[in-house]
Amino acid sequence: MADWDAGQYLKFEDERTRPSIDLLRRVPLEEATSCVDIGCGPGNSTELVAQRYPTARVLGLDNSLDMLAKARARLPDLDFGETDIASWQTEERFDLIFANAVLQWLPGHPDLLKRLVSFLNDGGCLAVQMPNNLNEPSHRLMGQVAQKGPWAEKLSSAAKARETIGSFEDYYAWLLQAGCSVDIWQTIYVHPLDGAEAIVEWFKSTGLKPFLDRLSTEERSEYLRRYQAVIAEAYPVQQDGKVLLRFPRLFFIARRE
Repeated sequence: MADWDAGQYLKFEDERTRPSIDLLRRVPLEEATSCVDIGCGPGNSTELVAQRYPTARVLGLDNSLDMLAKARARLPDLDFGETDIASWQTEERFDLIFANAVLQWLPGHPDLLKRLVSFLNDGGCLAVQMPNNLNEPSHRLMGQVAQKGPWAEKLSSAAKARETIGSFEDYYAWLLQAGCSVDIWQTIYVHPLDGAEAIVEWFKSTGLKPFLDRLSTEERSEYLRRYQAVIAEAYPVQQDGKVLLRFPRLFFIARRE
């Protein structure tokens, strides 16, 4: 995919940061000396980790140069590095690996989780949040618009860019096998947004990106027009003029024993 657009992502910074806050609150570590935020994006989640553990070394990793530039400008005293988490290897060991809204882009979760857990100190935690919304109208309609347009062949692989999220039982079993105790839950967030256009703007920087990256400028404009039209039908306007974006997210904290 083309590089991520940090400015587009940050249009909904408050809403996107809420899951990071909720995830970090459940991390059971009173103290930490080394933390890494993988898929750190523009640094909003990294900032939370640094605030929670002010004496720890906090590292942020991402594969987007635009996201890293925003993170470094936001947090000049922290270390950030360009890394592809899918192949990341390190000799360093961490008390906390924080992964907010990143692992859904990576394949092979059983092996991936085993590798990430191996980078933890004994007693360390892998804290993960992943959007679990592929069955929501917002994402089902992305695929429907892709299949019905003149771009159908071009977009045939776009829906496969995200990994299918497993069940509670899947992640519980994989993490037990990796030698961890597991705290797992799901939260459905409901975001009041300013109409169908706002939902489109939200997903331009995330779920829509694999589709839009494959289209020409003209095709992209038409795809978004059609997508917004069906989104307007799927998300009715409320009495105050808002639409309600339902957004399920899967969380787990795995502590290496």
